[in-house]
Amino acid sequence: MILVRWAVLAFSMWIATLVVPGITVNGGVGTYLWVALLFGLINSIFGSIIKVLTFPVSIVTFGLFLFIVNASMLSLTARWSAKLDITGFWSALFASLIISVITTLFKSTKKWA
Repeated sequence: MILVRWAVLAFSMWIATLVVPGITVNGGVGTYLWVALLFGLINSIFGSIIKVLTFPVSIVTFGLFLFIVNASMLSLTARWSAKLDITGFWSALFASLIISVITTLFKSTKKWA
């Protein structure tokens, strides 16, 4: 199950690089898998802590602040990986929106299967 989620995350990153200008992954399928693994680890460790700490802000913004947190985690992934390049905050924000939508759609279809 975790391998499927990892593949979906890599696929969503590939879609984000196709749609969003300013985000590139330098490499092939293996590189997308590496970047997805790194993003997943960063998001699960640091993202979880930040989401807990910023819970009041997320409540006030009806959850929209979580997109800022995800964009920040994606930018942090780009800093730690030489294979992922993001030119600015807006590119990271739009890419995180695409990644979130695709992974959420996958999770919702799994409930019906």
